Amino acid sequence: MRDSPNCPGLIISAPASGAGKTMVTLGIIAALKARGLDIQPFKNGPDYIDPAFHKAASGRVSFNLDSWAMSAERLSGLIGDRAGADLMITEGSMGLFDGVAEAGEAGNGASADLAAFTGWPVLLVLDVSGQAQSAAAIAHGFATFSPDVRLGGVILNRVASPRHEALIRIGMETAGLPVVGALPRHGAVTLPERHLGLVQAEEQPHLASLLDELGQFIAAHVDMDLILTMAGNTHQLSATSVSISPPGQRIALARDAAFSFIYPHLLEGWRAAGAEIVPFSPLADEAPDPAADVCWLPGGYPELHAGTLATAAHFHQKLREFALTRPVHGECGGYMVMGTSLIDAQGVSHRMTGLLGLETSFAKRRMHLGYRLATLTVPIPGYNAGQRLRGHEFHYASITSQPDNTLALAVDANGNAVPEAGSRRGLATGTFFHLIAPAT
Repeated sequence: MRDSPNCPGLIISAPASGAGKTMVTLGIIAALKARGLDIQPFKNGPDYIDPAFHKAASGRVSFNLDSWAMSAERLSGLIGDRAGADLMITEGSMGLFDGVAEAGEAGNGASADLAAFTGWPVLLVLDVSGQAQSAAAIAHGFATFSPDVRLGGVILNRVASPRHEALIRIGMETAGLPVVGALPRHGAVTLPERHLGLVQAEEQPHLASLLDELGQFIAAHVDMDLILTMAGNTHQLSATSVSISPPGQRIALARDAAFSFIYPHLLEGWRAAGAEIVPFSPLADEAPDPAADVCWLPGGYPELHAGTLATAAHFHQKLREFALTRPVHGECGGYMVMGTSLIDAQGVSHRMTGLLGLETSFAKRRMHLGYRLATLTVPIPGYNAGQRLRGHEFHYASITSQPDNTLALAVDANGNAVPEAGSRRGLATGTFFHLIAPAT
C-alpha cells in the first residue's frame, strides 16, 4: 500500500444535465493543454461517450470513477496511478448531488460523493438563461448544501449580454462566490447528438479543429490562472491498485463503431493481470482470433449498423465455430448481436449470429436505464457462479423473445428485482448490463 501524491484536481459539475458541463470540460482541458500542461481527465459515473472526447482533448485515457459501483480502494487506485499529471479534471454527471437513493460500494454515484472523497473543489457550470441575480441564490444553495463539498467557483454559461453578466456578477459578489468565467451564447461550437448521447468522438472527422476552437473560446472568457489556483490537492488516498479478473489470457475483443462501449479501467486491469487483447472488427467481416481463449463483444451501436452486421457472413461463421469450444460473452449491443435477430427502428429484421435465442427490437423504443447488481447463477468468463457484479444498463431495445436459460439474478440500485438478467446457451453468455466491477 502507498499514499497517493497530492495531485491537484477539480470537478466540473452543474445543477442539472444540459448546463454545458461537457463543452466546458473539453474547452478547459484543451486550453490548459495548449499551455503545455499535462491534464488527466476522469468522468464521474458509468458514461462511455464523454471519456472518448476527454481523451481526444487531453491525449490521455479518461477513466470512469463511480462511487456506487467501485470500492474506495478501487477509486483510490485509479486516481493514484495517474497522479503524475499536472492537473486532474473530472467531469460530473447530471446535477452535482444527483445519485441513486441507496449507497453502493463507496457512495450513491453522485459527483458530490466524489468531491467529498477526493477533496477536489467543484467548479459549478450555471446555465443563466432567463435569470440574473437569482443565479447566485442557486449557486449559494449548492455551496452550502453539504459541508463535505467545497464550491471553488462558478462559470456562467449562455450569457446574453454584458448587462446580463454584470447583474449576475452583482448577485455572486453578494453571495461571496467567485466567478471564474462568463461564456456568451456561442452556437458555432456544438457536438452532434443521437439517442444514447453525443455522437462518438471517433465518428467526428473535424473533432481536432472543434476542440481547438473550443479551447480558444474558453481561454478568452475564463480565468485560467484562477482555475489553476482553485484546484485542490487530493486527500491522502490509499492508492493500492485493485486487480480485475480477466475473462481469459488471450482475449478476442470486438472493436469498431458498432462495438465501442467498454470501460478503460477493465482493459487496463486485464492487461495488468497479464492478459493479451486482440481486437477485431465485425463490421469489416473479421473473425475473432482463433488462438484466443475467449471472445468478448462489448456494447455500442449495432442498431445503426444492423444491415452490415447481418451480411458479415465470415464473422457469423467464425464466431459460431469459436463458441463451440470457447466462451463468448456479450454486453448490451454485443448481446443483441449474439441473438437470432435485431429489428431496427424502421421495423426491418436483420439476422444476427444466433449463438443465443434472443430477439430484440428498436421498432418501439423504450429506455432501460440504471445500475444493476447481479448475482451469477452460472459462470461467465472471469467470474464464477455466485459472484456478485455491479454494472449499468442503458439502451432502447425491447426483447421480443428470450428462450434461453437465465444468466443471473439482478436488482436495481434500490434492490428491486430486474426481470432482464442475461441469458446463456452452451458457452455463449450475454447481458444487457455493462460490467463495471465485482461487488465487495
